[in-house]
Parts: sequence; structure tokens; C-alpha cells
Amino acid sequence: MSATTTCVHLPLASFLAKLSKRRAPLQQASILSSTYSSYPDRFQSRKKSSVPSSFHASDSCPTDIYDRALQNATAFDAYYNLDSDVWRSRQMSLVKQNPMKPYPRSPPNLIRPSPNYHPSFFPSYAHTGRIGPPSLPQDTVLIHDAESISKMRTAAKLARKLLDYACHPSVACVGTTTEQIDSLIRDAALANSAYPSPLNYMGFPKSLCSSINEVVCHGIPDMRPLKSGDVVSFDVSCYVGGVHGDNCATIIVGDSDNDNSHYVEQSGNTPLLEQSRLQKSLGDSEIPYLQKDWRSIPYKTKFDSDEEQERFVTARRLVQAAIESRDEGVRACKPGACLSDIGAAIHAVADAYGYDTVRHYRGHGISSDFHCAPFVKHFRNKEKMQLIPGMIFTIEPMITEGTADCHEWDDNWTVLTKDGGRAAQFEHTVLITENGVEVLTAP
Repeated sequence: MSATTTCVHLPLASFLAKLSKRRAPLQQASILSSTYSSYPDRFQSRKKSSVPSSFHASDSCPTDIYDRALQNATAFDAYYNLDSDVWRSRQMSLVKQNPMKPYPRSPPNLIRPSPNYHPSFFPSYAHTGRIGPPSLPQDTVLIHDAESISKMRTAAKLARKLLDYACHPSVACVGTTTEQIDSLIRDAALANSAYPSPLNYMGFPKSLCSSINEVVCHGIPDMRPLKSGDVVSFDVSCYVGGVHGDNCATIIVGDSDNDNSHYVEQSGNTPLLEQSRLQKSLGDSEIPYLQKDWRSIPYKTKFDSDEEQERFVTARRLVQAAIESRDEGVRACKPGACLSDIGAAIHAVADAYGYDTVRHYRGHGISSDFHCAPFVKHFRNKEKMQLIPGMIFTIEPMITEGTADCHEWDDNWTVLTKDGGRAAQFEHTVLITENGVEVLTAP
């Protein structure tokens, strides 16, 4: 079924607020010399990737986080009567029988210089695909001042609205192609005076990353129609006001009660999306995401077969673990905490669910540079850096159903699990404050 007959795309105006259009450059901010001067890979060309194998993770595990996650995983398995020793190999076998493969895609739709756009509208790489000189040395962490933080909040807020648009069930639905969704996000960013950050970043040909099933990250939108049960991660970023906003979420295509009438907009915000457990105890007796997803959309309840039901339920479990790992990583952030606390928290959740966490791709600092220090590992590690108020960075764990070993397609972007296990990813941009942490990309 074609996308035009399957879905009705909601108007952009329903999702996107009119945000500030200021284009003033960043003011001079404080900087912190970091421990990254010892990194052998600090000059790597793709700053999200390629953690050198010479760095080994610590074997310490926060037992309180592990115990909370184990309680949630156990409750999920009991609720759905899952036997993890049976379903996992069956689901990975299904992926191997029908693996993801490259599909045709349209040529890049680059945004050309125009009288409609002030030169400051474009990031440095927009026209050439080459990243300009970083604003700071790569062994230096930016400590954002009040003006810079204000700009980052604006960019992060728009990035979140764009992400919610991509993930809306009327947009990311059966029959729609990721290339169509990419086009919607490109137009939405432009309508709000923002540049879609991924477009032409080191030659990336699209305006968002769409990673399906066993694709871990950096998937390129193409003409493949989305299928019922697909696990899809949308990584959506934008450049506005001279800085970038960045976030990611995973949805399960077709996993709804087929009645989205309850999904009603609220003033100043998309619907009650992702009532994060950062706002309450992660150990509450009510386990989230058993009956509704992170968008507060009730799950599909009618299935054509036991096999279809298992496909959806096990995808929900993976998505739940990815959300929980990100939220525990965020919860570990506070002034005086260690950067490695984040990776330890995430790894503990992955362990409790019997999943793995990807080592080769990391979170990152973000400002006028799309990727900069500090680089945040989502696994146990021994790197030590004290978190200080004014730091802004992303936390974006990629959780895999099987092992975290990955390989890359010949397009030099699309990353997949080697064993065919599905992957899920959630990302927030966070600010370390005097009293704790502020999630800039919260709904």
C-alpha cells in the first residue's frame, strides 16, 4: 500500500512553534582543558565513531541500577510470559532470513546559498561536506555561559519537536518510506529557520538518520517502505541560532491500537510524550511501557499469529531497555560526578536485560560544533572527568538484542549488528547545572 493511501501527514503547523530566528554568533565562553589530550583518536574524522580497542571497560557495575533494571525486565517478561532463552534466537534468525539491504534513494537535496538565507544560517560544512576548523581544540571542553545555554535550549527544543514529528504514528507508519519522512523533516526545519544538521555533514546525503531493525545508527533514508513491526530509530538534529540541537528515539511501526484519536496536541507541546522516569523514582512499582509506548500510545493488542505477537513484544522489550539505559545515564549526571558514571549506568541496564551496548559510537559535546569533547562512552570505562556546571553533551546509548559487534556498509555510513540482532537508540542533550542536570531535549 502506498504512503499516500496509508497515512495522512499532519500539517507542520500542528507540531512546530514559531521559535526565535536570531542568528547572533556565540559569545566567548569558558573552556576547560580535559583529559582527552591523551586520546590517540582525538583527531579522528568522524567524532561519533571508532573507539580504539586499546581502551578497556571497567568491570564495576552499579548494583542499585542493575537491580532496578532487573526488576523492570523481570516484570516485563512476566507480564508477557516471555522466555528469553527461546525468543532471542528465534528473532535473530528471522532477521538473518530477511536482512536489511540497500534500497534506491533520490539524489541529495542540498540547500543552496540563496538571498532567503543569511550566511550564518548554514553550518560550516553545508556547501562542501567538509567540516571546518573546530571552534576549540579537541582536547578542550566548552563550558557554556548563559547566552550560549539559551541558544542551546532553543536548538534542542526545536530538535525535539522535529523528532516528535518524525515519530508521530501518522508519519512513521506502514507504507511510508524513510525518504518521505526525511523530506518532511527537511521542510519542517526550513519552515522554522533551521538547517537540518546531518545534511552534507561529511557528505551525509540526507536530513536525518533512519536506522531500521539490525541497523544500529547512521542509516540513510531511502525508498524502502516501512513494514509492520519494523524497529526504527530516528536521529534528528538541527542547526539554529549558530548552534546544534540533537536527539534520537526509536518507534515500532504499526504498534498501536489503531485508534490515535487520543493523541491530541496540547498547547505549547506535542502530546504527553515520554513522561520520563527522571521525574519520579526509577524504582516505582508501576513499570512503564507495559501497555503504552514512550509516546503514551496504547500498544497493538490484536495479532494475526503468535509469531507476530512475539515480534512486537520482543521489540517493545528492546525499546524499553534503550529508554531505561538512557534515563539511567542522565540520572548519573550531576556536578562532581564522573563522566564514566554515565557509561557504567547504561551498561548496568543492558546487562540486566541480557542485551549489549555498542562501544564504537559515542555521545558528544555539542555547540556551534556538531560533535566535540567531551565524548561520552555508553559502556563501563575508566576514563575520568569531573562533570562541571555549564557542560552540554549528548547521551545516546545504542542497545542491541545480541552482541554489540558491528560492521558498516559500503556507503561508509550505515552501521549494522554482525549477528542480526535488532538495535534501539534513545538520545538526549543534557546540561550540567549547579543542582543536577537539565534535559534540554525533554518534551
